[in-house]
Amino acid sequence: MATEGEQQDSQTAPGGDASQIAPARGAPWKRIAQGVVSLAIVVGIFVGVMPQIADYGEVWATITDLTGLEAASLLLLAFWNLATYWFVLVAALPGLRLREAAVVNQASTAVANTLPGGGAIGVGVTVAMLTSWGFTIAAITRSAVVTGIWNNFVKLGMPVVALALLALEGGITPARLTAAAVGIGVLVAAIVGFGLVLKSERLARAIGNGVGKVVNWLRKLFRREAQAGWGDRAAGFRAETVGFLRHRWRVLTVTSIVSHGSLYIVLLATLRNVGVSQQELSWIQVLAAFSFVRLISALPVTPGGVGVVELGYAAALTLGLDAATKAQVVAAILVFRTITYVVPIPLGAISYVIWRRNRSWRLDEDERRVLAGDAYESAMPA
Repeated sequence: MATEGEQQDSQTAPGGDASQIAPARGAPWKRIAQGVVSLAIVVGIFVGVMPQIADYGEVWATITDLTGLEAASLLLLAFWNLATYWFVLVAALPGLRLREAAVVNQASTAVANTLPGGGAIGVGVTVAMLTSWGFTIAAITRSAVVTGIWNNFVKLGMPVVALALLALEGGITPARLTAAAVGIGVLVAAIVGFGLVLKSERLARAIGNGVGKVVNWLRKLFRREAQAGWGDRAAGFRAETVGFLRHRWRVLTVTSIVSHGSLYIVLLATLRNVGVSQQELSWIQVLAAFSFVRLISALPVTPGGVGVVELGYAAALTLGLDAATKAQVVAAILVFRTITYVVPIPLGAISYVIWRRNRSWRLDEDERRVLAGDAYESAMPA
């Protein structure tokens, strides 16, 4: 449960014990190698590739031209974007208070944005915090899975919407029509598959086993050991989740869309504040670039996608522009990433200190049940 510098989407296997949600500890040399590779990619992008897109001198001049009011407004938007994800967490884990959502989200974000393999470590931070506040492993796991699924639904849906809007704006081309059809197909398949999992235990087991075969085939390609029990996990997820979603799917959907949409608004506002006009880059073009880069950022190439995300935005948004406008766009991307990726890191460090020192929030399961009242009951397995 974190932000991707923006928002990171936590996904874990459904189940009821800590081993299913706790991140695996890899060998130290693997983490070192991963860190070296990530650093090489980041340096290669910022030193070798980005200067070919825009001159850093012009980029810096554009950034320093921002007024205090413009910078302050962007920071306020960035803070609002952070806060929107807290409501997603509250919706996914009944009984969680907003201030607790803020602390756990920011702390796990800081870890995910700074360490190689930080996403897995961030899950461990999330579990440690939530269990110390009286939440069960089963409720935490379900919350992580549900938020991951809803985030992926929105991520898959946004490119479809963007492509449809692009087609209306600039005419339907075969390439756009094909991309839209593929996107709609993937999204519909994902939603139908999820619905079938919830419909019956037999279908849940069948779909779980089918997905397991595909995943294990892919694991075999990378010489990794196959995992068993996919059908049992799918059936267990259904049993624990169907009643919860009956009451919570609407608020999860709304809060997830608002959270992703607010991040797009931060990017669009940054572009406008550095001087990129609607005529140079329409809001629909920005939405399309944002939607597809969000899909790319799901790949754990570097911590928080640093370097990869910036390059993705630059490649998508500078196509066909003159040198001056390219510099403005790259300046906007760097400002956007600073306020959505870098700023949450110190906030996360502060949040971690709050968790360690604030003992008044430490509860056992019975105390959490009493504090949350009826809301806690909907967080328990059906």
